[in-house]
Amino acid sequence: MIRIRGRVRSLGLPTVWGAAAVTYKLACPLAQETHLEARIVTSAVFFAVGTGLILHVRQTLMRELRQLRRVAGAAQSALLRPLPSSVDGLDVAAAQVSAERGAAIGGDLYEVVATEYGVRAVMGDVRGHGIGAFGTVAAVLGCFREAAHDEKDLGSVLHRLERALDRHLRQEHPAGAAEEFVTLLLVEIRADGEMTALNCGHPWPYRLSGTDVDQLAPADPYPPLGLFPLPAELPAVALGHLEPGDALFLFTDGAQDAKDARGRFFPLSSVVTNVVREEALSSQTVLRGILAALQHHTRGTSSDDIALMVLRNGRVSSLRGTGNCATSHNPPAADAHL
Repeated sequence: MIRIRGRVRSLGLPTVWGAAAVTYKLACPLAQETHLEARIVTSAVFFAVGTGLILHVRQTLMRELRQLRRVAGAAQSALLRPLPSSVDGLDVAAAQVSAERGAAIGGDLYEVVATEYGVRAVMGDVRGHGIGAFGTVAAVLGCFREAAHDEKDLGSVLHRLERALDRHLRQEHPAGAAEEFVTLLLVEIRADGEMTALNCGHPWPYRLSGTDVDQLAPADPYPPLGLFPLPAELPAVALGHLEPGDALFLFTDGAQDAKDARGRFFPLSSVVTNVVREEALSSQTVLRGILAALQHHTRGTSSDDIALMVLRNGRVSSLRGTGNCATSHNPPAADAHL
């Protein structure tokens, strides 16, 4: 009923203007005259009516567009919810940049959860971007948030994600013509800082230690989810240790593939190195520095969605060989959608 009333109100003014123009043309003696002055007046009347109609339609469309953007933003916030500033001793910062101008919804996904097996994080990139990828993002993230707690090993988590994506694609494309896939990186960081991972066609992360920046590449990744069935056995690969004060930087390929006006790719490795050398190593400063460099490089117009996440070991001392640890004070969260 409310929507019907709104439609009636939006059509009321154009109807009144149109009726006034018709009445003027049919009933006003001046409108029947054919001399120049009368024609000028008649043209002015119809020009005013036409201009008013155009402005009214534009105002209505802008109002509906703002409403749609608010709804999209709320949906995105509910799905890709802001991450806490700290998860089980890890300082966290994350951000997403949508390729669609003015849109809040993108095709990248990330999440971090604390489980009894350690902190588990996922970073993924759905083929395509914008609203078209929203359903796939929802299917993968929803499954991860359950499987990360339920499954003892990362291989079982990944198999759960594969099945969830397969169900989603069958429902969305019953004819079997789907060509969607998801690149995915699963990372587990245990209490002693030991890291393991599983990679499905996704860029490997960087480890930041002091001013040293190293991209970890311990093994060839599996194909992206949705292209080919995964092997029955999925042993996680070792990424080494995340010592206290070190950070892990995860990203989607939109970051390294971003181009400037001259077609040059974003120098991600060099930028990360410069950021950690110029700023104190914290999740928030690293994220802000990379984002600022990306915005400068692309002039705010990326052709692909971009997601970034930094996990810094905020524990005061390593847990290896000990039974407890203390955690540092955590700065405010730096989770953003740009």
